[in-house]
Amino acid sequence: MSTEISTATMNAPVRAPAATSNVARAQKAGKEFEGVFVSQMLGQMFSGISTDGPFGGGQGEAMFRSLMLDEYGKQISAQGGIGLASHITTQLLKYQEAAGQPAGAPDKAAQTKPTQDKAVPAKAAEDSAP
Repeated sequence: MSTEISTATMNAPVRAPAATSNVARAQKAGKEFEGVFVSQMLGQMFSGISTDGPFGGGQGEAMFRSLMLDEYGKQISAQGGIGLASHITTQLLKYQEAAGQPAGAPDKAAQTKPTQDKAVPAKAAEDSAP
């Protein structure tokens, strides 16, 4: 097997992510991300479990455990998951929408959602002034 990388691949321009209004693609990406996340979480949980013993799978189980955990992650995500996919989808669409706006244009999300944690009452601001 050759490890050489073709010069066409090395010289290919790097493309920025394109904004999309395709919600189905964003949902698919969110589900896939959640599946990978759950697989990694399960991998950490299973890392301390020995494959030896009377009911263990031995070397075969150790070799194929990562594949099993990947499938567990996909199935957990497909059955509703842990609620991460919907948040990922929302953020993907939000940032892609923002990327499609011209530079200097106000962010629609920032206008519609006031942040209460950063707001300082006028009286408190005057009291803290030197």
